[in-house]
Amino acid sequence: MVEQDTIKLLRECDAGVKMGVSSIDEVQEFVYSDKLRQYLSKCRDEHKKLEREIEEQLGKYHDDGKEPNPIAKGMSWMKTNVKLAMNESDHTIADLITDGCNMGVKSLNRYLNQYKAADEVSKDIAKRLINLEEELTVNVRDFL
Repeated sequence: MVEQDTIKLLRECDAGVKMGVSSIDEVQEFVYSDKLRQYLSKCRDEHKKLEREIEEQLGKYHDDGKEPNPIAKGMSWMKTNVKLAMNESDHTIADLITDGCNMGVKSLNRYLNQYKAADEVSKDIAKRLINLEEELTVNVRDFL
């Protein structure tokens, strides 16, 4: 049970971290403020570090991880592009990032509760990813 919950939690973290990187990449070219660009770049770098750590942990279980849900990724892409087409601003980007982070935090907390038997290493990774998302939400508030 521990191993299965660990793998499942790590897979969800893998999908979540990839979704986060993808979302930041989608909006990066539209950012006007240097400060907002710094927040996004720093968070993306931290996500990439966690992604490598997740892949390392999954490798111990001979698991390839999980890609984000294609429908969720497509919906995110569509929402981002429609909103930016209507209003290309740092406000719009902060709004999109806040929504994405909130969904990520909600999902990751649900998975932490669902996979209670996961090992402490994978739980710590999930918690650090949650903290990254929460921190970015706080950082972009000035742009809302």
